[in-house]
Amino acid sequence: MTQTLNIPQGETVERVLIDEPELDWHIVQQAHSVLRLHLISFTSAKHTIWIEQQGEGCQTEIYGLTFVRNNETCTLNTRVHHNIGGGTSKQVVKFILGGEAKGEFFGELKIAPDAQQTAAQQTNRNILLSDKATMRTRPQLEIYADDVKASHGATTGQLDESALFYMQQRGLSPEQGRQMLLQAFMADIIDAITDEAQRTALANAIETLVVLNKEQGAKTAPL
Repeated sequence: MTQTLNIPQGETVERVLIDEPELDWHIVQQAHSVLRLHLISFTSAKHTIWIEQQGEGCQTEIYGLTFVRNNETCTLNTRVHHNIGGGTSKQVVKFILGGEAKGEFFGELKIAPDAQQTAAQQTNRNILLSDKATMRTRPQLEIYADDVKASHGATTGQLDESALFYMQQRGLSPEQGRQMLLQAFMADIIDAITDEAQRTALANAIETLVVLNKEQGAKTAPL
């Protein structure tokens, strides 16, 4: 069942959700409200997030991070609708998949005819740690206004072999190099959390997962 959340005019809401198995949310933002939503998954999950900006000057930020292995499946569906102008939205979604894990990201960004002076950004980056891991990504932009700034991008690949080689030349082991690259890949998602205690706890949990991960190789081109 879809859960509806209304953010009143001028209010700021930040949610950090870790290992929620299933979410189906419809969030409505009133004028000059701010939403920061962090979706972190270390196990199978299915999340559907629909956000509507219904007032001027809204700010929407979605940060998604998935790090799964084995046979787990994670799906994130986002719909961000700018119905009124003067708002901004930012989506940064990252997947790290090992084993036979499957990831899916479907992102819809819609700017209505009356939503002039809107700035919207959607980014999806993914790393495959195994040649059996798979990622499906489908960004969708619908822009019906003229005075807007909108962008999207999606990449899927493996850890940068040239960066790993450089680190080995500086005395790091291959495993240490992989750990550093994975932590750097996730850093901007972690840093976006404004609560220091939550940010530190998540960073520690991720460091443990990175150290435990021993998988190598992928079948796609480097990021």
